[in-house]
Amino acid sequence: MGVRWTIAALLVSATCALASSLPDPSQDKTLIAQIFLARQGFSPGAIDGLMGPRTRAALRAYQQRENLRAIDELDSSLSDRFNAVPMFTNYIVTGEDIARLLPLGQTWLAKSQQARLDYESVLELVGEKSWSNTNLIMRLNPGVDWTNLVAGTELKVPNVPPPQIRGKAAFVKIFLDDRVLQAFDAETNLLVHFPCSVAASMNKRPDGVLHVETMASNPNYTFNPEVFPESAEAKQLGRRLLLPPGPNNPVGTVWIGLDRPGYGIHGTPKPEAVGRAETHGCFRLANWNAELLVKLIEIGTPVYVEP
Repeated sequence: MGVRWTIAALLVSATCALASSLPDPSQDKTLIAQIFLARQGFSPGAIDGLMGPRTRAALRAYQQRENLRAIDELDSSLSDRFNAVPMFTNYIVTGEDIARLLPLGQTWLAKSQQARLDYESVLELVGEKSWSNTNLIMRLNPGVDWTNLVAGTELKVPNVPPPQIRGKAAFVKIFLDDRVLQAFDAETNLLVHFPCSVAASMNKRPDGVLHVETMASNPNYTFNPEVFPESAEAKQLGRRLLLPPGPNNPVGTVWIGLDRPGYGIHGTPKPEAVGRAETHGCFRLANWNAELLVKLIEIGTPVYVEP
């Protein structure tokens, strides 16, 4: 265990040294655009300052809602909207933040024996609370020693208050090829747009109309070895395990069960990976997007799954 933590500390220190030599990212137009889009409910995924496919998809969705010219790059019609409120704020690390940190078990059995599956580091905690990639948080704070943070440390982070949503969702659409989830109101106005991971196997991707059957915040997770035939540990265990809640729970901080057994929409402990074809069948969102979605829907809300 000591060796593993020593290596992790060296990696963090090396990344901090690299971050300190880079230009100030807070002046980057792409980063500012990502923060703006996230605050409107059009998520680029974990905010990282990169103009990748998830950011372009969020940009096009926002342009669609606002009846703007659809382009994949930033122009003055968008840039003029970015200055309404400060794009960055300060986060003060608290004693409660530090007290909740826990190393994460490396096996399913070890995770099931923990009291909770909480954050492992302040860096992870702050990244999640600011909807950001941890690499960006380090770039924004080049002088911080992440291996020895204390209560009272002040950090610069993206300013992302929850979006002001225009109404409840009448239905949800998931686009498998684009790996996107969108929610619409009763007049078919687009409310939110989130990148979404889908099943790696084509034959495990449901289609047609599903419905929300259950909703739970901070859920437990039942590990079923039959769902993980590729796992050597699952084959050895041969029994189900109950994993406790927490942001590092396999389904994150939200579970939205659908009316097809075993399928749901849920959060994830790895927000940077959202938007890929990698799940066992469920639809995976960043925790902060799953937490917003659960406030928009209700039991019975239809979920249309399209190619």
